[in-house]
Amino acid sequence: MESPAEILPGVIFYSYLSTQRKEKVCIWNHHTVILQVSGQLVLETSEQNVSMVGGEVLLIGKNQLGTLTKTPVSGGNYETIVISLQDNLLRKIFLEEKLETDQKYTGPSNILIPSNDFLQGYFQSIVPYARSSGAEMTDELGILKVKEVVKLLLLALPALRNFLFDFSEPSKIDLERFMLSNFHFNIPVEKFAQITGRSLAGFKRDFQKIIGLPPRKWLLNKRLTEAKHLIETRKLKPSAIYLALGFESLSHFSHSFKKKFGIPPSEMKSKEF
Repeated sequence: MESPAEILPGVIFYSYLSTQRKEKVCIWNHHTVILQVSGQLVLETSEQNVSMVGGEVLLIGKNQLGTLTKTPVSGGNYETIVISLQDNLLRKIFLEEKLETDQKYTGPSNILIPSNDFLQGYFQSIVPYARSSGAEMTDELGILKVKEVVKLLLLALPALRNFLFDFSEPSKIDLERFMLSNFHFNIPVEKFAQITGRSLAGFKRDFQKIIGLPPRKWLLNKRLTEAKHLIETRKLKPSAIYLALGFESLSHFSHSFKKKFGIPPSEMKSKEF
């Protein structure tokens, strides 16, 4: 089975991973609901670290990036169902149900939803479609299932209406603070621009004005400086840190490190304190 397999293209995904641990950098453009069927999922963002196991439900907020680590159960599988709550459908639900928001949401961007029989029953109703790659789910039925999960989320946590139905465009967030918290994510500069609420040209212009360097040059320097710090002070090996700092390969990391500091990272000695 492919991973992830689509039940309803672009909306409901069935993620299946057998006997293999996997780590992946993700960008969420839409609110996303994850049901952990089996195995463990760990979400790490610049502000949160959330862990969930089989039977738990997580709501991930839109316009953020993070790392997902997927671990199967011992001797078993990793299995999730993922539902993307796209803005166009949320707007439709908001109007049809005559819902209202009363304030700006200020809570965490990622929320573990309290378990209840209704949510568990809902996801059990999707599992058969998931395990047959959604062959029998029509578009109409898929949209109904998305609407159903939104209603169940509001039933579990009514205050989520301020979270789900905020349709304002991403504002220009504090660029320097954001980049210092997220420089280690290996994503294109275009994605950093999108997440910070800027066009690519605007991002480059603001970056140069605020930080004083082009974004790609700053990212490389920041990652290499952090690597030097980790090797010197925490005695970590290059092979243990290059991926976590946004480098695609150990050879690329080693070449860049030597070019900046004059010696390969393997020859950098730890500092004793």
